[in-house]
Order: sequence, then C-alpha cells, then structure tokens
Amino acid sequence: MLFTTMVEGFATPEGSTRFRSRFPCLDRAGHFRQLSAEPQLAISSIGLGTYLGEPDDATDSNYRAAVRVALETGINLLDTAINYRHQRSERNIGAALRDLIADGLVQRDEVMVCTKAGYLAFDGAVPPEAGEYFAREYIDRGIIQRAELAGMHCIAPDYLGDQVERSRRNLGLQTIDVLYLHNPESQLCELPLDGLYARLGAAFQRLERLVSEQKIRFYGIASWSAFRVPQGERDFVGIAECVRLAREAGGTAHHFRFLQLPFNLAMTEAHAAAFQPFEHRMLTALEVAKRHGLAVVGSASLCQGKLVDHLPCQLAAKLSLESDAQRAIQFARSAPGMLAALVGMSKPAHVRENIRTASEPPMPEQEWLKLFNGCK
Repeated sequence: MLFTTMVEGFATPEGSTRFRSRFPCLDRAGHFRQLSAEPQLAISSIGLGTYLGEPDDATDSNYRAAVRVALETGINLLDTAINYRHQRSERNIGAALRDLIADGLVQRDEVMVCTKAGYLAFDGAVPPEAGEYFAREYIDRGIIQRAELAGMHCIAPDYLGDQVERSRRNLGLQTIDVLYLHNPESQLCELPLDGLYARLGAAFQRLERLVSEQKIRFYGIASWSAFRVPQGERDFVGIAECVRLAREAGGTAHHFRFLQLPFNLAMTEAHAAAFQPFEHRMLTALEVAKRHGLAVVGSASLCQGKLVDHLPCQLAAKLSLESDAQRAIQFARSAPGMLAALVGMSKPAHVRENIRTASEPPMPEQEWLKLFNGCK
C-alpha cells in the first residue's frame, strides 16, 4: 500500500509525554526514558523491530496487528528499514499507525518512527539477478552512478533523497523521525576508510537538507559491526569522526543524534570493548556516544531468536522474570547508556509477552555491572 496523503507531524516532547502518561504503571517502573538532549522525547525502553518474516500477506497482517498492540500497551518506538521484507515492513507500520490515528487511539506526535536507507530495496517479487536489475534501474534514471555503488549498497546523496521519498510514501508520513544510514561499513569491502568518510560527509550534507525540508527530523547510523570492532579492522568506523563530519555538514546544531548497534548477552562490545578513539584515548562506543550527546539504541536484543531459551541458571536467578526472552530483554534495556532495546515482534503474542518485561524496573546500574562482570 502506498499512501497518497501524508500524516503530518512528528514525535514531540509534548506528544511523547502524553503517550507516557497513559501508562502510569509502566512509567513508575521506569519503562520510559527521557532524552537529555534535543529531541527531549519520552521513549519506551523496548522498541518494536520489523526485520524478520516472509514478504507475504500473512506476515503483513501479523505485523499490522503487532504494531497496534505495541502502541496500545506502551511501546512508542517503531523501527524498520526500506529493504525489510521488500518495503512491506514500512507499509505495515504506516497502515497500522494510520488506523490507530483514525480510531483516536494515538496521535502522530506520540510515536517515534525510525527507518533506514542504504541497501538497494526490492519491491514485490525479487527478479533473477536482482542486484544488477535494481542497480540498472537507478543508474538508468540518473539517481546513482555505478561508481557510487558498493555491491548492493549506496549512500550517494541523490540515492538517499530517492529512498527517503519512497519511505515517506510507504509509511504515509510527512516527516520521518529518524533516518539511519544502514550499515555503511558494508562499503568498506570496496573502499578505504577515508573513502567511506568522504561518502558519509556528502550523505550528511544531503540529510541536513532533508531535515530543513521537514522530510526527516534527525539522522543517525545503524550499524552491525562498525562500532564493535577494533580500530584497524576492515569494518571499523569512528564515532568521533562521524560527529566531525556532521558538524561540517550542519554546524554545531547538526541533526546527527542517534546510533544503533547490536547489544545483547552475546554481543556486549558496545559496553565492554574500548575500541573507539576519543581525545587521544580509547573508550567504548557507549562512552563516546554519551560524550557527543548521541542516543544509542540496541538492536538484536534476542540475537535473532538465539536467546529465547536455555540461558545460564545464574542469569535466571538474577533476572526474576517469566521467560528467558524477557530476561534477555531486561539485560539489554538495563545497560548503562542504552536508550532502548529493539526486539523483533512480528505477532501480537510476541508484543504481549515482551511488554511484560517493562513491568519490572530496569536493573540498577551497579547491580547490572555486577551481573555483567560475573557473566564474562
């Protein structure tokens, strides 16, 4: 479904606070986090992710229902990408959000909708030699030059502009709250790091322009490995260098405000590994992000289903919740410096189980650190 009219607005402090006020029990349990820097939004500590699932009508129906249950039960952070399920995940979020607004159950300014751009995005059935087919489409239309491609990945300014327009139509939203560059480290298979930074700088300039046009509110980087590997490894990207590029693109009031990276019981580098340079020393990704005023959202909180059962007994004893999935979510959302933990939830039942985690207060920092150190 492509929307011909756009829902106006974006998440605001007033709207997100209104959403928060409808869930006083969850609020008292510490489920909502207030961003300290602009935008000073009230964001749920659990976000709904839309990566997994087949690109079929049954999965579409389940996702629309899951988004509805999420917003009805206290989750106002929705995460997707244009390439997820061949653009269908964006459309599912858009349809569910529009229905809820029409029913008077939620308002646009209460919800933070995030999507991503970078991979060539299929639409519908995937043709043979799909990568070459879609690359040729964009090249023939003059949106990208072949030299701007790195395999199936592109962050060229005109391509990003095209993708934002498609995402806005898929979501039916006039303004996207956060647009992430999706795994830009993918380009390092063909580029040196300096070459990637040059492309990021050009991308940030276009994203700042898209902010000024009110097509997006803020932007960030959603990575898989960029911020989890040591400096010198191929996939490494420096957070401080990205901030410098954002300042060049948008000045001190730039709109580069968010990072997304995996964080779970099996992937703890954001907290544990001092891989990021900062003022002549090495710090963790979470520490550097905090010093630059960047909000960090954890992805893969259940490690794509690998942490839903059979956790060590000592963890079960420390995290007194109903299931291993809830315990894994509690660990991820309690990490010091983490804004929220994203969880793939393609069915209403998944949402209802996972939101019960939010009834428990996040672990106090010292208790979490003691648990973390005991599990290493």
